Amino acid sequence: MSESPRFFNRELSWLQFNRRVLEEAQSAENPLLERVRFLSITASNLDEFFMVRVGSLQILVEQGNDQPDPSGMTPREQLAAIRREVTEFVRLQYACYNEELQPRLRTEGIRRLKPEDWTAEQAATAERLFFDELFSVLTPQAVTGAEDWPLLIGGTMNLCVRLAADAGGEDRFALIPFGRGLRRFVTLPAARAEYHWMLVEDLAVAFIEHFFPGETILEAVPFRITRNADLSVQEDEAADLLAEMQQVLDERKESACVRLEVDAAASDATLHLLQRALGADDDRIYQIPGPLDLADFAELSRVPGDKRLFFPAWRPRSSPEIDPQRSMFENVAEHDIVLYHPYEAFDPVVRLLQEAARDPDVLAIKQTLYRTAPDSAIVAALIEAAENGKHVTAIVELKARFDEARNIRRAKELERAGVQVFYGVKRLKTHAKVCIIVRREAHGIQRYIHFGTGNYNEQTARLYTDISLLTADHELGSDAVAAFNAITGYSQPQRFRQLDMAPLGLRTRLLELIDGERQRAVSGQPARIRAKMNSLVDPEIIDALYAASSAGVEILLNVRGICCLRPQVPGLSETITVTSIVGRFLEHARIFHFHRGGDDVFFISSADWMPRNLDRRVELLVPVNDARNRERLNEILDVTFRDNCRARVLQPDGSYVRRQPAPNEPPIDSQWWFCELARRRERDAHRLRDVAFEPHRAPAD
Repeated sequence: MSESPRFFNRELSWLQFNRRVLEEAQSAENPLLERVRFLSITASNLDEFFMVRVGSLQILVEQGNDQPDPSGMTPREQLAAIRREVTEFVRLQYACYNEELQPRLRTEGIRRLKPEDWTAEQAATAERLFFDELFSVLTPQAVTGAEDWPLLIGGTMNLCVRLAADAGGEDRFALIPFGRGLRRFVTLPAARAEYHWMLVEDLAVAFIEHFFPGETILEAVPFRITRNADLSVQEDEAADLLAEMQQVLDERKESACVRLEVDAAASDATLHLLQRALGADDDRIYQIPGPLDLADFAELSRVPGDKRLFFPAWRPRSSPEIDPQRSMFENVAEHDIVLYHPYEAFDPVVRLLQEAARDPDVLAIKQTLYRTAPDSAIVAALIEAAENGKHVTAIVELKARFDEARNIRRAKELERAGVQVFYGVKRLKTHAKVCIIVRREAHGIQRYIHFGTGNYNEQTARLYTDISLLTADHELGSDAVAAFNAITGYSQPQRFRQLDMAPLGLRTRLLELIDGERQRAVSGQPARIRAKMNSLVDPEIIDALYAASSAGVEILLNVRGICCLRPQVPGLSETITVTSIVGRFLEHARIFHFHRGGDDVFFISSADWMPRNLDRRVELLVPVNDARNRERLNEILDVTFRDNCRARVLQPDGSYVRRQPAPNEPPIDSQWWFCELARRRERDAHRLRDVAFEPHRAPAD
């Protein structure tokens, strides 16, 4: 093997993932407004990366921690490498926006206007909007130096205004914070089929003299700060987890500045003041050659426009496995059902809960909630069930990062309705996705179970690829109840028959499955592992895959985001291929396949192969036993690994190369392929249901 380390650095691997998203914004093959959306996603991703990953590394450096990570890099070295990568990334982001997207948007009539571009009507509208909305809402504040600045909200827009000095004095400064309430995009009158707009900070700058009458304004510079969000509750000392989580949210509002973004046109005087006032070292400052906070441009990607500016509309299809004329209980009792979202609708999962809430024979519902939709039909069904006298238990994970505030509100809402609410487990996050419905039937008590790889969120179920398994299997039901009760009862569960659970046995089970393939390869048997996940970081799992590869096991990995495994290295990983797919849907499903000497086993899971998932979260590994559903998962993996349009292949040096169809090989875009399959399956099912034989009967005497 080469001198290169055995593992890629986690943070740099994540930045490579965000680069792949940026490539979709750069690609002329994608519709224009979809390219804008991809660009906004890269900015949103980068915000979270700084709030969490960069923030945690900065804390380690401040603590004097120089412990290297598995790739051999210390926290200080990682921060230096991140700075280099992000500086280049931001350059590419704004080259994409300024040089490619903005000119094309203008040709489509989607124009960002400056005051010199305004017609008389637009000027009158802009002036009215300024005085009606901005002038009354925004409050300028004089700042005499770096010491008397107010507390600024992270992630929001601000203007730093430099005013000319009085005779013999120095330039003066004022601050205008925008807060969270103002809309970012201001629409101005335009011809039909066109969309003319400006940013709210541009509108404020256009009329800035009204805030400072009689003053000479030298510059008004947009800036925003990113604050460290890597703060957590001290659970061992928390008597009231709900109150402690609220305190963490409050602390984030005044945590350290991990990044300062400033308009590139800012003068040295303004830049130095901002740096001193916000405590931002040189390596935390990014001068931006365009509009700040491109994440907000997701709104621009939703403006009305020609259909050719968007991906073709997609409606998740109904599954042919589900008869709409029968109850969900009848459907699931007949056979296990696998759904592949968003190609197939999430509606059956919602419908199952809604039916359970109203069914007099349902006795209890047990549910985990990690991230939910703002107006959640799932939560509404649980509330309805409790109000209808069902025994409803919900595990609401308060520590779901950036959803803490919503989950606190959810927990209180559920408690008011009579739901028994648990806030997860001390020192662990409850990330498992399971719903258990207990129903009284003629033969006795029956359990209906939903396992998922994604959240109980109807909105993201239309955007993320995830697997749902609906089953009435006795052993899976028994295991699910034991797992749930172990969480709520703070106890060790009984030995499972089919499930594996982190942090107890899931890691061990995965290592056994990987080593089983290694042993078969050593003995000369065919051996194969295929896995689809979001991230691969765990060193022990990676070392097990290296050992299996060295023994000759064929290993195909589809890892959307972070991958610390170094593939295709002679003597180490030459039988391992790693691909990543970035497309219109966010690849989120976790599917694992082990050949096992021809007795193939398939699993779905809530867990990626990361230390946090295997050691610090409650997760489930769920076998898929039904032969038809195993074939379904096999098909999903087959098509995923045949993708030669959206797939990128990880190289031994850490770069990714986009896979291209070979000569005479048909192009396969796996996401489009699954859309077409779902459409065809729905159509064929409707045709079969439409064929009903109704015999003529002889008339009665």
